[in-house]
Amino acid sequence: MHLFRDLLPLLLAGLALAAVAPGTATASPQATERARKFLTDHEARLRPLDIAAGLAWWNASISGKDEDFKKKEEAQNRIDEALSNRDRFKELKEIKQLRDKGEVEDKVLARAVDVMYLMYLEKQVDPELLKKISAKANAVEQKFNVFRAKVEGKELTDSQVRDVLKKSGDTHRRQLVWEASKMVGVEVEKDLKELVGLRNEMAKQLGFKNFHALQLFLNEQDGEELIKLFDELDALTREPFLKAKAEIDERLARNVNKKPEDLMPWDYHDPFFQESPAVFDANLDEPFAKADIQQLCRNFYKGIGLPIDDVLARSDLYERPGKSPHAFCIDIDREGDVRVLGNIVPNEYWMGTMLHELGHSTYSSRTIPRTVPYALRTESHILTTEGVAMQFERFSKSRLWLEKMGVAVADPEKFGAAAEKVRKNQLLIFSRWCQVMLRFEKAMYENPGQDLNKLWWDLVEKYQGLKRPPERNAPDYGSKIHIVTAPVYYHNYMMGQLFASQVHATIAKEVYAG
Repeated sequence: MHLFRDLLPLLLAGLALAAVAPGTATASPQATERARKFLTDHEARLRPLDIAAGLAWWNASISGKDEDFKKKEEAQNRIDEALSNRDRFKELKEIKQLRDKGEVEDKVLARAVDVMYLMYLEKQVDPELLKKISAKANAVEQKFNVFRAKVEGKELTDSQVRDVLKKSGDTHRRQLVWEASKMVGVEVEKDLKELVGLRNEMAKQLGFKNFHALQLFLNEQDGEELIKLFDELDALTREPFLKAKAEIDERLARNVNKKPEDLMPWDYHDPFFQESPAVFDANLDEPFAKADIQQLCRNFYKGIGLPIDDVLARSDLYERPGKSPHAFCIDIDREGDVRVLGNIVPNEYWMGTMLHELGHSTYSSRTIPRTVPYALRTESHILTTEGVAMQFERFSKSRLWLEKMGVAVADPEKFGAAAEKVRKNQLLIFSRWCQVMLRFEKAMYENPGQDLNKLWWDLVEKYQGLKRPPERNAPDYGSKIHIVTAPVYYHNYMMGQLFASQVHATIAKEVYAG
């Protein structure tokens, strides 16, 4: 029984149509035909530009070379130029007004009009401003790509940084490595602040208070409702988080020979404390030490009826100089050319990460019928693709999943108990981290001239309970790549976790009831 294979297309279709208002008696064949003509023309113009931009981004992310980043910037400029065309936007705006009156009778076509309208709206600003934003964002992203933490003259990969923070018993070395990992913030600080200013200028030209408000609008999210949701999450998770953190702190302190109140950010195994520290009674990395993570992913997704062999064949999955040290999934052409960039090392973190990124690939144009218009042949929303990916990533902490996949576990009961503890703690820890990211970005775009270094640590202390390093005054916020390359995105990870939990609960109750 291929449950995921059978459910996923239904999920995609339901989510897409849920966003479309029902038709009315005023439906007009003329308005529908006008919308269809614009959609056809949009695909003819944008599809080759999108493909070129996707390939350019892919190549730049792999190489880190100046010439590849230049091509990436030029490709983005061509997309911006096409979407900023005032005459085409005027036509689309009129079609959107007809759609809002219910005159576009095809529901899928009506949804395509909504999506295209937001795409074009974002670019209705000074063309020179768009070029400045593209150039600045491109430059900062390249700095992130090629950056490697340097300690005592030696460069460390992201995985090596995590390894030191997790395993070293030398407090001084952990601090040095943690501080070195934050140096990318120093390198991008000036450009990032300028980029924030440019983004705010764009938002104001479009009639929005700031870039944060603009992005929420473009993603069809209500800012007030979003904060209400996160306020509620804050209230619901605060006490359980503090209880979990107290237990973690006690174990961490014992491991590093400190008092709990003396623990510092570099004692928490992760540069941002967005992952649960490995302090429980089983080593979750041990089962993966000799495992072929790529093959495990291949076998798993094949086993649930969502094979990914074609994705793996196009992907770039291991570390190399100049390559982006992170992970992502990209849909190049919305016709099935889907790829994953990774930096696999044999541990639980990368098992979960690869399940996550390849999960994105199953919720992509590879599983969306070609009859769906090009403008809609992608995820219905950021939070839904993140929810699908997070649903899959959780299996890396499942004893039963490891057994089904044939991965040997030395002490299954001990592993299962520790993994379940870590999984629960992880959800709490990640929820608090998302509070920091959402509220920092919101405040930064509302008042970019404030002391951002202080703002960052004020939020980290409040929501994560970490102690601010004495006398530290550095742009640590700038060391989180999402603030540059995926602005006003991070809250969707938390909403994705909620979505994943709701889908899981529904499957458990309605598909496997009893």
